[in-house]
Amino acid sequence: MKAYDYLKTIIAELNDATSRIQEEGIEDLISSIISSEKVFVSGAGRSGLMGKSFAMRLMHMGIYAYVTGETVTPSFTEKDLLIVGTGSGKTESLLHMAEKAKDIGGTVAAVTVSPDSPIAEVSDHIVQLPGSPKDKAASDKQTIQPMGSLFEQTLLLFYDAAILRMMEMKGLNTQHMYGNHANLE
Repeated sequence: MKAYDYLKTIIAELNDATSRIQEEGIEDLISSIISSEKVFVSGAGRSGLMGKSFAMRLMHMGIYAYVTGETVTPSFTEKDLLIVGTGSGKTESLLHMAEKAKDIGGTVAAVTVSPDSPIAEVSDHIVQLPGSPKDKAASDKQTIQPMGSLFEQTLLLFYDAAILRMMEMKGLNTQHMYGNHANLE
């Protein structure tokens, strides 16, 4: 196949994956984002990169949003929300972070392929997204893409859809958000 054919196949996979996202829990997560004092976003690898893009858009909306592990990330409190993007829901460092957030008394959300995973078990909000598990033996061959690519792409689309919903709820548009865009470039 040529690269263009792969692109068409990926788009078809994303159409299928996004059509299978369950609405359950999404509005509750969005309400929690809006009502939290600060929002912390975390993920490992490519899932973490999708989370960074989400934190940036939250900041553009005027929400105090932070990426865990960055040098300017403040302390987490009981008034805050931790959102963990994780395909497997088993990444040890993310599980430890979620448990610590719960111990502090804050709220934890998991956006994951695996709603029965250890991270989901400690979470207050769970949003299940389609995608292939890293364990190929458990895969149902729903993607031609390597590793967790389908989940990571769906995660980015989900985060962008959540931003659009919050923009609607807050009466924001792109022009409002540019007021918080970096200006030292």
